[in-house]
Amino acid sequence: MGRVSLEEAYPGICFRPRTRNWWARLTRVPPECVHLEVEQGWIATLVPDTLFLRGKAAPQRRPQRPEVSLCRVCCLAFLRQELVAFPGRVVAFEPDAERFSQYFFVEGRDFAAAGVEGPVAEALRQRLAGLGGTCQECSKRARWLWFSRQQVRSLDEFARIAQEPGQRLCAAHGAAALCRGLEAIAEANVFYLNVPYGEAGAYLWI
Repeated sequence: MGRVSLEEAYPGICFRPRTRNWWARLTRVPPECVHLEVEQGWIATLVPDTLFLRGKAAPQRRPQRPEVSLCRVCCLAFLRQELVAFPGRVVAFEPDAERFSQYFFVEGRDFAAAGVEGPVAEALRQRLAGLGGTCQECSKRARWLWFSRQQVRSLDEFARIAQEPGQRLCAAHGAAALCRGLEAIAEANVFYLNVPYGEAGAYLWI
C-alpha cells in the first residue's frame, strides 16, 4: 500500500524542513508544523488513522496518513474538517484541561478492547442508540451529543453519562463545540489525537 505524502494528507499545512529530513525519519521524530518553531505552549501529536487496542496499533484507514505534531491553529483547522465530514454518530466530552494528555475517538465495537469500563461503555452505547431529533443550534439532524465539563467531570461518572441531557448537535455544530473546548485550553501537550471512524462512537480523554 502506498505512503500518503504530507502534502496529500495535510493540504495547507507547512512543515519545518528539519523535521522532514532523513535524520528525523531515522529518529522517529514526527514532522512539525512551522508554527512550532516559536510556539510551544499548545502541541498535539495527531495520529489520525490509528487506534490503540490492548496496547497495539490498529489502523482504521489505509493508506494511513502520517503522524504529525501540530500547533493549536493547524490542529483544529484539520480536525474541524474531519469532524464535519464524518457521517456517523458521536458522543463527545470536554476534556479536563489540567489533567488530560490524550483525546481520542473509539467506535462502539472497540470500547472493550480500548479499555473502556463496562458500565461506561453501556452508558455510551445507550446514548448513541438514542441520538436523534434536530440540532439545538439549527434545524439539521442531530448526530452529536456533547457534554461539557459542568455536566460530566469524569468519565467514571457513568450514571451522569446516562442521565445528563448533554447538547444534541449536527455535525457542524458538534465539531464547533469540540474545537471550542480544545481551543479554550491555554496550554496543552496532547500525546495522542485521532479522527472518527466507523459508524458511531465516542471522543474520550485520559
